[in-house]
Amino acid sequence: MSAQFPPLIAEHIVLQGRARDLADQCLSHADRADESDTVDTEILKLLRESGLAAVQVPAAYGGTFSNPDSLAVTVVREQLAASSSHLDSLFAMQGIGSYAISVGGSEELKKYWLPRVADMDAIAALALTEPEVGSDLKALTTSITIEGDELVVNGSKSFITNGGDADFYCVLGKEQIGDGLGYSLVLVPADTTGVTTSRPHQIVAPHVLGDIVFDNVRVPSSHRIGQPGNGFALVLATLATFRVSVAGAAIGTAQAALDDALSHTTGREQFGVPLARLGPVPQMLARSWTEIEMARSFTYQVAHAAAADPRGSLHLSSMAKIGATEVAGRVVDRSVQVMGRFGLVRGSRIERLYRAARPMRVYEGATEVLLDALSKQLLKERKQ
Repeated sequence: MSAQFPPLIAEHIVLQGRARDLADQCLSHADRADESDTVDTEILKLLRESGLAAVQVPAAYGGTFSNPDSLAVTVVREQLAASSSHLDSLFAMQGIGSYAISVGGSEELKKYWLPRVADMDAIAALALTEPEVGSDLKALTTSITIEGDELVVNGSKSFITNGGDADFYCVLGKEQIGDGLGYSLVLVPADTTGVTTSRPHQIVAPHVLGDIVFDNVRVPSSHRIGQPGNGFALVLATLATFRVSVAGAAIGTAQAALDDALSHTTGREQFGVPLARLGPVPQMLARSWTEIEMARSFTYQVAHAAAADPRGSLHLSSMAKIGATEVAGRVVDRSVQVMGRFGLVRGSRIERLYRAARPMRVYEGATEVLLDALSKQLLKERKQ
């Protein structure tokens, strides 16, 4: 398109180029991978060879930056999501699933797991939601108890990305702490006795998604992540670092849809003129371009702020996530419309993008849930 705004520093431009190269390599596999409910071996191989997962891990444990960089992750996800939602998810979850270890794990856990995460030799997962618990995580029923030098985990988790294919789960559960209940995180290797997985659900954009049962699962006390009762703080730290990257993925999805719409409307004529110059189509294309550039500009600035101060920028990350995912929904829908019947063809990239855009407005904070939280913060600041 045109010059990128805001401009990226050289380090991020290099990462953007590497991500674009990986996306191009994976494009021929996307039709298959994006319909799979298990990790696609070819996508995994290409992602591993790219070395890009290292941006999710601190440099001391095999990563690219001193700490995971929100803008780097966002820039990479923008390129990957344009090619394959399967690729984007596999990349993103390496950070989302392991970040609690980076900031709260023991040195033993960090040294063992984080280099493997960086090299894609271990697939990560974060186990939060339950069959009856979604946004209201304080209602969860999974329990963590101490027995001697072990932690015992009992409960069920549902709709867990990478569930069934992950090598470890960072599990949020309730724990008795003094006279009250707290929420703690514990790392459970997937091959631990008592861990079973199933795949009873699938979504409109197929996904590596599983339910997990922890039946009297025992792990060493050293597998605790952070202090007892500090689970929500670690989850919040993860969201503060990675939520804005969802906006990056949404922008990539929208850009790919606009690219497809442009290819179709400039290459097809009706009534003696290209579709791109006919009726409302030019305005629809221009509106999509405008919305994408606005979303990209805001998202990059927010990602930069999140890299410097994740917790202090969480409200901005929520805004970016809301704005970009809503833009993606509109742009993809508009692109389908200008492509007419060709936008409805099963198995086309635009059809994959149409389905991939919809879940983005739900996962990692549904639009309405985030708006409610933002409204409370706005009113609170108004009273000050």
